Amino acid sequence: DLTVAFVACVDGKNVDCAISAEALEDHFGARSPSSADLLNAFRRHRTEIQNTARDLLDLVDTHQLRLHSGHFRFRPDTLGPCKGSAK
Repeated sequence: DLTVAFVACVDGKNVDCAISAEALEDHFGARSPSSADLLNAFRRHRTEIQNTARDLLDLVDTHQLRLHSGHFRFRPDTLGPCKGSAK
């Protein structure tokens, strides 16, 4: 279970978050599950990843959040070159 961990601040409290290697490969262009590739993909797409975490943390009260590929499947900002296309 390879992940990249990050911390979110919610109402002044830290929430431990992580994103799976699968999500970074599937949606953010990580070329492999190597640490360097995962961190590079995370850094390039940090804003989209944090926005998804923020949206989920608004819905659930938790002390830990792990983002998987399915969390990004239908987000307009992570759909790839045909964003929002109905074709």
